[in-house]
Amino acid sequence: MIMLKVPYAEKDEAKALGARWNKDSKLWYVPDGVDVAPFQRWVLKGVAPSPAAANPSGAPAGRIDSYVGKQVVGARYVALEHGCNPFEACAECGPKLAASGWTDARAEVLRIVGGLKT
Repeated sequence: MIMLKVPYAEKDEAKALGARWNKDSKLWYVPDGVDVAPFQRWVLKGVAPSPAAANPSGAPAGRIDSYVGKQVVGARYVALEHGCNPFEACAECGPKLAASGWTDARAEVLRIVGGLKT
């Protein structure tokens, strides 16, 4: 993530190029994976991303909400290396999901939902 110093008059241009606003640091930034070349005139040297936007070592992998820059994960979140769908059978991920408790939690939800009458 690259922090930017964008004048107010140019904010619409930066946003159109893919920049995002960080309300905590009150700065624009270039999200990871976006080409930095179009933003070179606004790059702010010597400013690190805010701690809320950083992914500390050892933190669980998860979706990053690019607007506020913080991880969004649930209690039963399990990172799957090859990005399969946990709701479909997968020989590679099945044991990992079962060991984490995810499979048992899903079975309990299905049991409860199955017992509801409409």
